Parts: sequence; C-alpha cells; structure tokens
Amino acid sequence: MVEDDAPLRALVSRLLRECGYEVTGVGDGAELDQLIGRIQEQPIDLILLDIMLPGEDGLSLCRKVRETSAVPIIVVSARGQESDRVTGLDTGADDYIAKPFGRQELLARVRAVLRRAKTAHIPPEALAAAKFSFGGWSYHARRKELIAPSGAEVILTAAEYELLFTLLRNPQRTLSRERLLELSRGRISDASDRSIDVLVSRLRNKMGGARRTGHIIRTIRGVGYMLAADVEIS
Repeated sequence: MVEDDAPLRALVSRLLRECGYEVTGVGDGAELDQLIGRIQEQPIDLILLDIMLPGEDGLSLCRKVRETSAVPIIVVSARGQESDRVTGLDTGADDYIAKPFGRQELLARVRAVLRRAKTAHIPPEALAAAKFSFGGWSYHARRKELIAPSGAEVILTAAEYELLFTLLRNPQRTLSRERLLELSRGRISDASDRSIDVLVSRLRNKMGGARRTGHIIRTIRGVGYMLAADVEIS
C-alpha cells in the first residue's frame, strides 16, 4: 500500500491483515521502487496506490510500474470526479476507489481485482471450454449456450456471444468501448463505438431488459461497460 498518510496507511493495512492478506505499507514512490526492484524475491499480488504523494505522484508511478510489470493496481484517491477515474484507468490502473471509502467496498474491490488477476493466468484454451456462472445465469463457452435462471436457453448472435464472453473474461472491470472493440476485434463486423452500444442493448433485451440486467451489465457513464456480477468459472 502506497499512502503518505501514516494513520490511514496503518488503518487500512491492519484491516487487510485481519482479512488474511500480507501487507507492506510505504509512504512514497522511492520506497515503492525498492519493493518493485525486489519483486522476483518478494512477489507483489496487488498495489493500492494513492495519487497525491510527496515527490513523484501516483499516476506517474502507475505508468512506471506498467512499463515493466502487469501487477494489478488499484488507485485510491480523494479525487473522485469521473474525469479523474477515467485518467487513472487510462494510465494503467485496474480499478479506482475514491476517498472516503467503506471497509466492505475496499475488500470487495481487492477481492475482485485479485480474482481477475487469477483468471488472467488461465490458458485461453481452458477458458474457451469453461462454464461461467453469474447472477443466476450460466454460459457454456464451448457450446455457446446462455442459460437463464429459469433454465431456458437464450439464443444470441455470434457478435452477442463474443461480447458476453469478453465481459465474462473481465468481470467487475470497467471496459471502455475502445477496449471492448479491441478484445472482440475480428468477431464483430462494422465495429464502432456505436455498434458496442447497440450490442449491449440487444444483449440486455434478450436477457430480460435493462431493468433486470442493469445490475449485471452496468453502464459506466462516459467510459464504457462492466460485468458487475460475481463470476464463477468451472
């Protein structure tokens, strides 16, 4: 945890340790650089990174880490405007938490980012054969079957299947329209920002409408979309 506010750093570190995590707290970029330099001997699973730091700021540190490592980063900042969140995510952060934050939100976001990092190490061929369970729904990737909570099969187009599969591979992660296009490139014809919006709308409608699926496929205003439900892979 990179945080120059010593009492806050101690408080959050204690909370995470109480939940079973090993935590190292540092106060600035120089101390973080030392930890990154020893990452082979002491692997890091996640960085909680404040933006307003003495010396080099958090966004600059985030860019520097991304040049050499894919370690998950959650930016924690008092700057909570949409533009600040977009900047943090575009810089390379995996998530963004605005201060003040609650205990349960912090823990949920830590779990989600670590879960995504674990999924990222599953071979693509294994994911292609996996079953994804989320919000009462299930998706069988190999058979391209989407099963509703009622047990009924929902028929999707190839592009809708690809969009859903992309969201399921990146659960609880905000994906910009550009990133969705990139991840689905070659599978979605006439690819554009507007085509992603149309596909999301069609997918929601087939899953019962935005009122029923808005909590599963969430619109992140000005950014893109998120598969917000917990996802189990088997």
